[in-house]
Amino acid sequence: MSNQSTLQIGQIVKILKGKDAGQVAVVVSIEDSRFVYIADGNKRKFDQRKKKSLLHLEPQSFISSEVANSLNESGRVTNGKLRFAVTKFVQSTEPHAEEKGD
Repeated sequence: MSNQSTLQIGQIVKILKGKDAGQVAVVVSIEDSRFVYIADGNKRKFDQRKKKSLLHLEPQSFISSEVANSLNESGRVTNGKLRFAVTKFVQSTEPHAEEKGD
C-alpha cells in the first residue's frame, strides 16, 4: 500500500486492529518502514506510546503541525498537545457533533 509509506510525525491515524481498534491517535515516531509509535495523550500517553504495525493503521490526511514542531524541536511532546490534535481532528470530521459543556 503506497499511502502507508507517506506517514509523517504528527499525522493522525485510525487504529484498525487490537484493543484500541476504532480509536484515533497521533504518530509520535517512526521506527522503520513497517512500524510506528502512536499516542493519543489520554489513554495512551507519550511516555507509554504504542508500537503499531502500519498494516493495523489507517492514515488520515490531517497532520498536527503543533505536535510535529514540538517533536522536531525537543524530541518530546506534551500529552495536552496530543489530546488537542486528536480533538481537533475529531471535530473537523464530525462538525455536527454536539459540544459538551455548560
